[in-house]
Parts: sequence; C-alpha cells; structure tokens
Amino acid sequence: MDKIKKLLSDLKNYWKVPPKGRYMSFKEIMSLSVGGIGQKFIVYCVNQMIISIGNVLIGNTIGIDPKAMYVIYIISVLSGFPLTALRAKMIDNTRSMKGKYRPYIISMGIPTAVIGVLFILTPYERMNLLWKCILVLAYNIGFQFFSNFYNDAYDSLINVLSPNSIERSDVLSIKSIVENFSPSLANIFLPIIAKLITGENTLYDLKVYRVLFPPMIIVGFFISMLAYVNTTEKIVQAKTHVIQMKFSDAFRAIAKNKYFWIISLAGWLGFLESSFNNIIGWMYNYQHACSPAQYSIVTAIAGNAAFWPNVVAPFFIRKFGKKKILVFTNVLNIFFIMFMLPVVRMTGHPGIIWFFLVCIFVNTFITSLGHLLNPSIQADIRDYQQYVTGERIDGMFAAVGLIGNVITLATSSVLPAIYERAGLNKTVAISLGYDGSNVYDVLYNTDYFVQISSVLIFASVAGAIMNVIPFFFYDLTETDQKGMVSVLKIRALFEDWGNGVLEDGALIETYELIKEAKEYGEKDLVATEKGSSKAEKKKIREENEKIQIAHRIMDELTKYETEQGKADVEFAVKIVAAGLNGFSSLEVPDKKTAKVMPKNTEREKEIRRNTLMQIENFKTSKKAVKKYFPDGIKEFDSKIFDELFKAEYENDVAVNEALKALKAAKDAKLKNEIPELKQAVKAYQNERKRIADEIKKATDENSIFYRAAKPYLDAKKLLNQAENYTHLGEVEKLYYSAVEKAENVQC
Repeated sequence: MDKIKKLLSDLKNYWKVPPKGRYMSFKEIMSLSVGGIGQKFIVYCVNQMIISIGNVLIGNTIGIDPKAMYVIYIISVLSGFPLTALRAKMIDNTRSMKGKYRPYIISMGIPTAVIGVLFILTPYERMNLLWKCILVLAYNIGFQFFSNFYNDAYDSLINVLSPNSIERSDVLSIKSIVENFSPSLANIFLPIIAKLITGENTLYDLKVYRVLFPPMIIVGFFISMLAYVNTTEKIVQAKTHVIQMKFSDAFRAIAKNKYFWIISLAGWLGFLESSFNNIIGWMYNYQHACSPAQYSIVTAIAGNAAFWPNVVAPFFIRKFGKKKILVFTNVLNIFFIMFMLPVVRMTGHPGIIWFFLVCIFVNTFITSLGHLLNPSIQADIRDYQQYVTGERIDGMFAAVGLIGNVITLATSSVLPAIYERAGLNKTVAISLGYDGSNVYDVLYNTDYFVQISSVLIFASVAGAIMNVIPFFFYDLTETDQKGMVSVLKIRALFEDWGNGVLEDGALIETYELIKEAKEYGEKDLVATEKGSSKAEKKKIREENEKIQIAHRIMDELTKYETEQGKADVEFAVKIVAAGLNGFSSLEVPDKKTAKVMPKNTEREKEIRRNTLMQIENFKTSKKAVKKYFPDGIKEFDSKIFDELFKAEYENDVAVNEALKALKAAKDAKLKNEIPELKQAVKAYQNERKRIADEIKKATDENSIFYRAAKPYLDAKKLLNQAENYTHLGEVEKLYYSAVEKAENVQC
C-alpha cells in the first residue's frame, strides 16, 4: 500500500517536471509510450507489405512466387541506398525548434499512412504477375523512404529525450509494455475476423487485410501524434554548436565507431536466425493444426512472450549490464531453436501446435529480452560517437548501415535457395497435383511441410550461432556511458561559457558533476570482500561507479596539465601560428608509429586514437587543398549561417501566417482576397526554396573548407578549450551565484 501511495505521489509531483537526476517527466514517458501504440499499429501493417523473402502477404496472399519476390526485393533494397543517404543528411542537418526527430513523425507519418492504405486497397486479383510485381515494388520504394524515415524518427526519439542510459532503458521497458498492445490486439482478432469474412480457416485472403489494415493505419497515425505533442528533445551539446557536414565527412567520422560495427556485424551474420518464423502460421493455414479461435489464443500467448522481458529488463540491466544479457540470451536462444526440431517432426499429431507454441514462447521471451536492449545500445553508441568526434551525427548511422543492405543483398538469396532445395518449388507443387500457380500449396503435404520446416530450423540455429559471436567484443559499460555523457556536459558547459551563452540550469547541473568528481577523483576502486551482504555489495558497486566517473571527469579537466596535454597544446600553437596555408607543412607522426603507441589505460587509448585521427585529418586536408584550393585555402565565413537560419525561421513564420490568413479567407468566403493570399503563399514558398538552396550552397562550401582546414580548426578548438578549462574558478563562482539566485526564487 505504501508503494502504491508513493507511486501516486510521484505521478502527481513529477507529471510535468522530471525527478532530480532524470530528464523525462511522467507525462513525456506516457505520451511516448501511448503514442507508440499508434506507431506500432502502422508498423504491424506496413511490415507485412514490405518485400522480404517469405513474406506471406506478398507471397501467399497476393501470389508473387519466391523467385519473382527476390528480384523485386533486390530492386527495392537498391532504391533505398540514395533514399537512406538523403534521410541521414536531413536528420543530421535538421534545425527545427521542434527538435531533430519530432518534426518527421508528422511529415513522414502522413505519406506512410497514405501509401499503406493504397497498397492494401489495390485490386491485385485482377492483375497478372508482372503488374503485381510493378505495383508492389513501387509501393515499397515509397516505404523505403517514408516508412523507414517515420519509424527511425519515432524509435530514435528516445536517444535525444534523455542522456541517461539507465533512464532510457527504464523508459524503453515501459514503452515496450504499452506499445505491444497493438500487435497483440491485431494478432488476436486477425484469425477470428478472417473466419467471419471468408468462412474458412485462412489468413491468405486480401478481404481480411482490406477490412482491418486501413482503419488500423489511420487511427494509429493520430495516436502516434501524442509523442509529437508532448515530448521535448534534450541533446547534450553547446548552444552555439552548429553541425554542417557533407555525407562523405560524416561517413568517415562514423566509420571509426567500433561499437557500431560490432552491433551491425551481429545483425548481418545472424540473417538466418528468424528463418523459422513462418512455421507456426503455416502449421495453422496448411496443416489445419487448430481452429481460428484456438489460433487467436496461440498468437495472443506467443505475442505475450514479448511482454515479460519488458518487466524484468530494468532489473537485469542494473544487475548484469547489457553485454552479459546480450551474450547470455543469444547463447540460450540457440538451444531453444533446436528444441523446435523434434516438435515439427510430430506434425499431424493432435495438439502439436501447442507444443510448438511453447518453443515459440520461450524463444520470443529470450530474443525479446535481447532485442529490447537494442534501442538503448544504439543510443549509447551515439553518445560514444559524440564523445570521440565531438559531433552528434545520428542520421549517418542509418546511411553507414547501407553497407548492411549490400551484405543483405548477398545473403538474402540463401533463404529462397533453401526454400527451393527443400521442396517449395513449382515442380514439386505440380507433382503433388496442384497447378503450380502458388508454390506454397506444397505445404498442404505433411511430408514436405515437415521437410521444409526442419531445414528452416537448422538454418535458424546456424544464424543464431553466427549472431552471438560479435557480442563477446562489446565492452561499452553503463558506467562508461555515464562518464562520457558527464564529459560531454562539461565540454558544452565551457564552450557555452567561452561564448557567453551559459544558462544557470545547465551550469548548476554540470558543476555539481565536477564537485562530485573532485570528491571521488582521488579515491581508488574498492574491492568487494568475501561474505559481504547484498546491501554492502550494492553500496560498494555504487561507490566504484562514482569513482570511475570521477576519474574520467578529472582526466578531462586536467588533460592539458599532463605531459601529453602540454605537447598537444604546443603542437596546436604551432599549427595556428603557421596559419591556414602553412600548417600542412608541419611534420606529424606516421601511422606506423601511432599504431604502436601504448593503449593500456583509457587516457592512453584516447591519445593513440586522437593521434591516428590527426594523421588521417592531415592526409585528407592535403587532398582537399590540392583539389579545391590550389591557390591557397580561403577561409569560410560561418556567420552566413546565422543570417540564413534567421531568414529561414522568419520565412517559416510568414508561411504559417499566410496559410492561416488564406484558410480564414476561404472559411469567410472572401473571394476577392483569396487570389492575392494564394500569390503571397506561393511567393513565401518560393523564397523558402531560395533560402534552402543558399543553405545547401553554404553547407557545401563550408564542408569543403572544413575538410581542407580541419587540422587548423581542431587546433583552434583545442586551444580555446584549454584556455576555458583554466577558468574553472570563475565558473565555480558563477555556480554559487546561480545556486543562490535559484534559492532566492524558491523562497
């Protein structure tokens, strides 16, 4: 009862304001979670329309065979390459008061919903195979941009709502519990409605989808608007920091993120792990293993398996950390997939689907626990990227992920080949007495059903084994993430102080990190003694975390006082003194020398990493100078962005006001004013395009200058930071003044 009272009290106190040490209010958490119900309705529908090998809506229902599906799948994936690159650039260069991701929930959600409704209402039954392929491909090219953009914006929103990794994991657990209502509800009613509409135990009739999907998509979009309306993005970055990077520059920056490659490699290697997914649906549709009502229960229970990991995940993450959970769940998953084999071979026995359900439930529980961590891990990887490079280039992760699409193109032919070799082909269908128009008719034959399903289970086991290997190399801990975010806050604090735009709230929060670091920075890690109680172990663990974070913060604040730091400052002085057109003549270590530098401590790793980056920057700079500045580097005046961004903002306001005036005139039926207002709107829109072109031109010019002058610009930045760090005492005085001011306001 006391816990319930405390929960109700917290809900009231922190509904609009987050608790101390947290960044999200309960209103934000619930809006993100309930909005997720709507987003997942759209995802549930659209995912069944996206081309993939084994897709039952496109294959079994619309009637596109695996070979034809593979061809249009390749074309669809290839079309996504330029679209993904465009998406990445749009995200990383977004300058909206609404944030980096929130605006796209609307602008990409609307076309996603429209394409989804059109896809399902298209009369495929009146078309031949060629026209089916053409239209399905056309819709999928639209999904490649709009749907992927919409989903990426929604799923990535958590990355910028809080810089606290544990809070992100907690919110993701709540969000997953709430939003899983969508697919669970759809899976329960789909077979029942299918029976009512068709009179048969089949899910492979377009009438079923035409009744269910359009309202699910439309209602889902409006529910998802809760996340747009009631959340606020919070990126740890200096207020004066502006990103203007070309695709190639951002690509080079992210290519050095080892954690991105580890997580990506796990997905690429495990491409066969989900091969068994269609078996339970086949068992119902082709082997008639249960009634529609029973299948609704089966899908509800199977879907419910994803619920429970959300409940236990926050506890497991705190106790074991993400890496241990990832490795353990993926190893365990290998064995539970293997358990499906003897069950499938019992096909034809009464109640077989219930035994298979047990396997599916356990597998879903295990994999969901691992998959639940992925958004939180992706957010941690982005924090690491910003910590190492100084740039927050979230969108570029999707663009670099295009490499995965190339790999997927190469590996995606494996599953159709497995289907073909296992017996899912036209020749076998004809030999069994079917006309061969739909190769999936083979699955009505029990022997071939068992044979094909068994092969898919073996493929899944192989995929699960390959999937787990990269996770052994993932070593980014929760404490590391907290330390890096703390350092990012400190860097932003001093950059804003140096630029005269420091705010009291950020000052108080960040300087308290420095105060705690001073307290714990001189301490050594405490060993846990044998026989210690749980409470003592917890206290020691928390103490050690504070010590580790403090060491990272103090290393940051004192890095220019070390021998290496002084050498870095000395070299930066030489670069700046040499000037824009003289720094390239300075000598830098060669890559061979840098690679043998020590890397035993975190600081040594950072020094080695920075040296390698500096060598690469000098090399890139010389190439850019030779290509773009043969007569010498000409400095780019970045103040032009201030003017352009101001003009862009004023134009947005003017467009909105003009549209409101036009709507009011139409409502009032003021026919004389409407033409003039339409012309005004068009003029403002043309001006918007002109400003956008100017921004693009300036961005390209700045990017070229940035690439050519990067060693020089980095040297200036380093010297500014080194100078700012010497004014810690002045910042401390400002902190106490801000605290006193805040206390007076409260009084």
